[in-house]
Amino acid sequence: MPEIKVVNMSGAEVGKITLADSVYGVGINSAVLHAAVKNYLGNQRQGTQSTLTRTEVSGGGKKPWRQKGSGRARQGSTRSPQWTHGGVALGPKPRSYRTKLNKKVRRLAICSALSSKVAADEMIVVDSIAATEYKTKVMADMLKAIGAGKKSLVVLPEKDEKAIASLSNIEGVKVALYNTINVYDILNCNTLVIAQDAAKKIEEVYAE
Repeated sequence: MPEIKVVNMSGAEVGKITLADSVYGVGINSAVLHAAVKNYLGNQRQGTQSTLTRTEVSGGGKKPWRQKGSGRARQGSTRSPQWTHGGVALGPKPRSYRTKLNKKVRRLAICSALSSKVAADEMIVVDSIAATEYKTKVMADMLKAIGAGKKSLVVLPEKDEKAIASLSNIEGVKVALYNTINVYDILNCNTLVIAQDAAKKIEEVYAE
């Protein structure tokens, strides 16, 4: 079982935590991680892009020239795709990019992502992340003291509006609750900063 040191908000070591192998010590499945990231990014797309076909652009009702005898290629409309100001052939139309992953694949992807952070020594466990006031400097000092990277994902065990607001003001920092984490955010950060209680709650959710 992976064993990681626990630090306080000042960066001092206050103990160790043993994490479950079934969540933080699984093999890294790159194919599942790719599927999960593709699923997440696809679900973020609005899919509202649209182009006009030859039936939707204005004009083109009159035949440009007679069918035969002009020496030019036959044309029926000035709004065909080959004409300037013509319609677009096979262009994008509004559609949904949403895909679905089954529950076992989603669970394996989350565990693989968490395990990759543990294996790369990019996960920092803090005994408690809390704020008594709306103060960005307190949270910035905490991240600096514990050695968090420029892009950090901070995972909290419960909603703390003061902590969330203070952390959200820091460039490159994203905040999530233990039950809203996703594979993309975990892989996209340099450092995963997680509260001790949140680490245990994640085990309860994803452990088999």
